[in-house]
Amino acid sequence: MRRIKLICFGRLKEPYLREACAEYEKRLQPFCKLDIIELPPAALPENPSAAQIEQALSAEAKLAGERLVKGAGLAALCVEGRQLSSEQFAAWLEAQSEAAFLIGSSFGLGEEIKNKAQLRLSLSNMTFPHQLARVMLLEQLYRAFQIQTRGKYHK
Repeated sequence: MRRIKLICFGRLKEPYLREACAEYEKRLQPFCKLDIIELPPAALPENPSAAQIEQALSAEAKLAGERLVKGAGLAALCVEGRQLSSEQFAAWLEAQSEAAFLIGSSFGLGEEIKNKAQLRLSLSNMTFPHQLARVMLLEQLYRAFQIQTRGKYHK
C-alpha cells in the first residue's frame, strides 16, 4: 500500500475544515497509508519584517526537513508552483512509491525546503487560506486514486 505523508504547518481551527479532512482521510484508507503531521508555525509579531519572515520560514524548513522520508517523492505546495490537471497529478502520484506533501504556514515555505522538492505544486492561480489547501489536496489525492483505479468519482 502506498504511503503518503502530509506535513502541514498549523492546526485546522474550523470544524467544517476538520470534518472535510476527516471525510477524505476515510475515503483514502483503501488506497494508501496516510500520515498527517501538523507542525507549529514559527511565532511572528503582528507586522513582521521581511527578515523576520525569512528567519521563521528557515526555522520551519528545518522542522519540516526532519520529517521527510528519504526516497519519497516530495511536492511543495507554493504559489509559484506548477498547476497540473487531475490526470497529470494522478500520473505523478502513481510514479512515486512514497509521496510527501508540504503545506506551509500563512507565509508559505522557505526556499531551502522548496529546493528539496521534486515538484512545486500550485493548486490554483487564486489565493486560498492555507488551511483550505489541506482539504483541496486531500480531495485531489482521492481523485487521483479514483483516476488510477478507473473509479466513478472522476468524470
